[in-house]
Amino acid sequence: MSTCLPASLASCSCYSSCYNNCHSFVLLSHRNKVLREITKKSGGRGTQCGCCKHCLRRAKSFRRFRNTLSENLHRLNFWHKTLKIIGGEFGTSVLSYFIFLKWLLNFNIFSFLINFGFITIPQIVTAEPNNLSFTGLELLTGAGYFQQTVLYYGFYTNATISQTKNGASYNMQLAYIFTVGIYFVICLLILVFSMAKSFCRNFINPQMYSGNASKLICAWDFNITNEKAVKLQQKNLSTQIKVENTGDTKSCPAVILSSEVAYQLPVQLMLCFLCRTIILKISIVGILCYYWLNVVAASESQCWETLIGQDIYRLVLVDFIFCLLGSFFGEFLRRIIGTTVCVSLGVPEFDIGRSVLDLIYAQTLTWIGILFSPLLPGIQMISFSIVFYVKKVSLMRNCQPPRKAWRAAQMTTFFMFLLFFPSLVGVVSVIAVTVWRLKPSKECGPFRGLPSIYTAISEWVKILENYIDSRWVAWVYYNLITSELFFFILSTLILVITYLYWQIIRGRRTMAKLLCEQIVNVSLTFSFILFKILVFLLIVSLCCCAAVICFSCSNAEESGSPPVCQLWGNYSQIVSLQRNFMFKLCCCSFFCRSVTRRP
Repeated sequence: MSTCLPASLASCSCYSSCYNNCHSFVLLSHRNKVLREITKKSGGRGTQCGCCKHCLRRAKSFRRFRNTLSENLHRLNFWHKTLKIIGGEFGTSVLSYFIFLKWLLNFNIFSFLINFGFITIPQIVTAEPNNLSFTGLELLTGAGYFQQTVLYYGFYTNATISQTKNGASYNMQLAYIFTVGIYFVICLLILVFSMAKSFCRNFINPQMYSGNASKLICAWDFNITNEKAVKLQQKNLSTQIKVENTGDTKSCPAVILSSEVAYQLPVQLMLCFLCRTIILKISIVGILCYYWLNVVAASESQCWETLIGQDIYRLVLVDFIFCLLGSFFGEFLRRIIGTTVCVSLGVPEFDIGRSVLDLIYAQTLTWIGILFSPLLPGIQMISFSIVFYVKKVSLMRNCQPPRKAWRAAQMTTFFMFLLFFPSLVGVVSVIAVTVWRLKPSKECGPFRGLPSIYTAISEWVKILENYIDSRWVAWVYYNLITSELFFFILSTLILVITYLYWQIIRGRRTMAKLLCEQIVNVSLTFSFILFKILVFLLIVSLCCCAAVICFSCSNAEESGSPPVCQLWGNYSQIVSLQRNFMFKLCCCSFFCRSVTRRP
């Protein structure tokens, strides 16, 4: 606007100040008008969307409550900090043992809670006082005073418990057999799903192409702000990388030389050792089960179920004592001897395989003893808690990480498989024989006087047939549970589904292998093209050098200056540029080869 005015008015300072004030006033009024329109729109929208604001406020409060609840539940996760310290100091291989121990402890806590809630508490309500005296020796033998307590099968009644005459009743026979049976079904499902999930994560989709570089770049938790947690995370990552580097058979010439014999590889050695030891332990348990079911049960003693429960109690106690003695003599005294008397022995290693097999053996005894001693999981729960702290202290003070390379995730899957078979499968077989084949004691236990424990369910189903509302239970029992055809069809469906999944897995592996080969072929083609480019540029640079030399010589002859100095200066510049360019191309080619090389 000022360009259209006369020069005299434009140069006047008074006019310029007035013009600036008017211009600013116009801008302010326009801005206020825009703000008023925005305020009106937002106010109208706010009145229209008041319900939406209320819903958003509720959603925010619910999200805040959920985060607070998750934090509190995370705090209730016992041994969380201890497990992080163990993983940072000794790596994931040693950590897998303590995670497995915590997992078994959760099994026993769950078993103790349901047995105590559905079997023990109803019996305590109607139990008679114990007239036997407690001397303290019963803690070692499991007999005497404990024989007339809720610890063993023989103390439980076979009567239907009812507090009032016409009130609700509680059938101890059905409660006993259904509690134990449902617990084993839940354990079976948990083990199968956990094993399948671990197998899928570690063997089917193991992410085998993400190595240490991805751990260094992507594995850091940026939510960590505490200095101790940062150092612990650094130790954990460094320990994992060290274990993977030591476990890489391609970088170990000794393993390559011994690879002609398959069982000399570290993984095969560990698997052979674990299989041999678990077969030995399960064979011992099998011989004991044969003795209990064929000798003790047929001896017509007063209460053979209680005798078996006492034997299992003693085995669990002896196993616990030897576990503590093994930590003392095998680790503590071994460290003292290795650091003072015989220095060449050094600090002992933490034996993961033996420790895990001891846990599987102890859990197998607990599963067998649940039918004969319902509170045995509570005893094993205390035992596992003490073993955890003893092993943790012994590990921190006496042991070093194992030198053998343990693939923690894959070995955890193998531990679950050993716990499933032969441990849980064998226990279910023993319980099935006891329930279907053996005759209970005549004078003790909830199934006294019956031809078998399973007869209690048959008689209950016959009673349900008299009620119209419960006839569907009888139909399910006779047409599904006791039908061989139903289980044959179910087994066939499981086998077909397993075969289909196995074929899908093979197809995915084949596709992954083809994609890897395509990546390798592309990388080789790209490297070949880079090599051709390098050769071509080298020839061009040599031709340029020759041309520059000829040009320098001709210029030197015309100017009369010494040709050597001018020639050397041009040549040094060309060679330095050529060297830098060739170095960059070589680095690029090497990088492409290293990134896309065959795994």
